[in-house]
Amino acid sequence: MSGPPHRVGPRGLCRGAALTLVFASVLATAAATGSLPRGDERSPVLKTRSVVSFADRDAVADAAADAVADGKSGTEAAEEVVSRSGDRWGAVYDEREYQEFEQALDGSYTGVGIAARRSADGLVAIARVQPGSPADRAGIRAGDLIRTIDGRRVDRRPVSDVVALLRGDRTGAAVGSAVVLGVQRGSTGRTATLHRARLATEAVTVRRLDPDRSGSPAAVLIEVGSFTKGSGAEVRDAVREAPAGAGVLLDLRGNSGGLVTEAVTAASAFLDGGLVATYDVHGEQRVLYADAGGDTERPVVVLVDGGTMSAAELLTGALQDRGRAVTVGSRTFGKGSVQMPSKLAGGSVAELTVGHYRTPAGRSVDDRGITPDLAVSSRAQQRAETVLSGLGGGS
Repeated sequence: MSGPPHRVGPRGLCRGAALTLVFASVLATAAATGSLPRGDERSPVLKTRSVVSFADRDAVADAAADAVADGKSGTEAAEEVVSRSGDRWGAVYDEREYQEFEQALDGSYTGVGIAARRSADGLVAIARVQPGSPADRAGIRAGDLIRTIDGRRVDRRPVSDVVALLRGDRTGAAVGSAVVLGVQRGSTGRTATLHRARLATEAVTVRRLDPDRSGSPAAVLIEVGSFTKGSGAEVRDAVREAPAGAGVLLDLRGNSGGLVTEAVTAASAFLDGGLVATYDVHGEQRVLYADAGGDTERPVVVLVDGGTMSAAELLTGALQDRGRAVTVGSRTFGKGSVQMPSKLAGGSVAELTVGHYRTPAGRSVDDRGITPDLAVSSRAQQRAETVLSGLGGGS
């Protein structure tokens, strides 16, 4: 979405998109998403693949320091080293970009208020429009297709690229900057000029589904767009407040990740302690545990798709491996590497891959993703509601 940024690759591919695992996108996702393991207290960031050697980390720092000493850009020098390192998800951010990244993790971002996802026919569709946002005021609605951005066709581009263009990540677009959006609703197309604004993240939305005819309590739909600060507690509270006997449909489609700590808190809503994931940092094994006291009886179905990434995959894998939920949808993205940020000379920040995480059963999702228990390519939510009803959770 043009919502909180998510790390989707090296700066050249997704400049400033910081959430992805954030797995927090990282575990950056911690950091970005969440788990932004900072070289200090925030947790490690989960992203995907290639591990950067310690020597490479030192090389990045040395390159930045040498450049600054010579009166050159430390950020550009570090980027050059990262681009040659083989770390697909490594990224270097200047001070402004990193500040934007951190604000997104705290629940605010610069954008137009659109959440996007891949449509059934492979196009980019608008999944949600934030109330009161520039997109909302321009009459953009969920279900509209995004065909062009600033005159460029985006029909088949990765959703992450479309999000980056809407937010202006690659151009450093500021609040008030314009973006021309070409959308299609049915057979009618139109363009709208939107001006980016500072928006508060709506990471979690909760609503009751229509009850079935069995007399069961109406199921609760919890949609989590990203794991920003506080989102895990929102999921936990929504589960606690759901009617007795009502099932939960946890929608993680299009969730690009976020803070790992928030994903663990969300997992704790459905588990009574126990393992959520393991990960390694510089070869040292670490463990993430759920808090005790979660709801272990309520039926749960998790909806996923190819846009479910990093921290969202961590949560999905935990609930699937622990036998706590039935997963429905399509295979997830496959991003599960751990990244750690470090400050460089001149004020820029490098985030380099240092390890990988695994689900409770020891599975790695890198480049593989998570295969749902029930694979469906269309009418996924309807199928998920049917499954939930069959589990006795209403629909």
